[in-house]
Amino acid sequence: MATSTDRTQEIQKLHELIKDIDYGMFTTVDDDGSLHSYPMSKSGEINSEAALWFFTYSGSHKVTEIEQHQQVNVNFSSPEQQRYVSISGTSQLVEDRSKMRELWKPELQTWFPKGLDEPDIALLKVNINQVNYWDSVSSFKPKKLVF
Repeated sequence: MATSTDRTQEIQKLHELIKDIDYGMFTTVDDDGSLHSYPMSKSGEINSEAALWFFTYSGSHKVTEIEQHQQVNVNFSSPEQQRYVSISGTSQLVEDRSKMRELWKPELQTWFPKGLDEPDIALLKVNINQVNYWDSVSSFKPKKLVF
């Protein structure tokens, strides 16, 4: 079993891997088993619970998919830095207004014109289970973090 120190180090490593990558491809599973990917902007940093947060509309199709199949994957890439990160976990809809205020950033106004006053605004929380990453040309073997 991983110790608290190991988990903290893994979270810190993941933070370093994706800190300068704002957008990821958020992949869900539909009822027929097909995969759907959506570009999403991460909100906030990875917290001590090893969770990622994304703003969404609660009535969106991806939310319907998550309600049926909680397994998701989020991919971040920075080709210039030869860094590729694949995060597997489970997702859930969160409609906590205080958490939304904590994570809100002005850039999100593009997708949510009324800001936090959007009637259908919500958060997707991704509970991270595993991370695979590739971070250099010289050693392109995948590395793994398990949470």
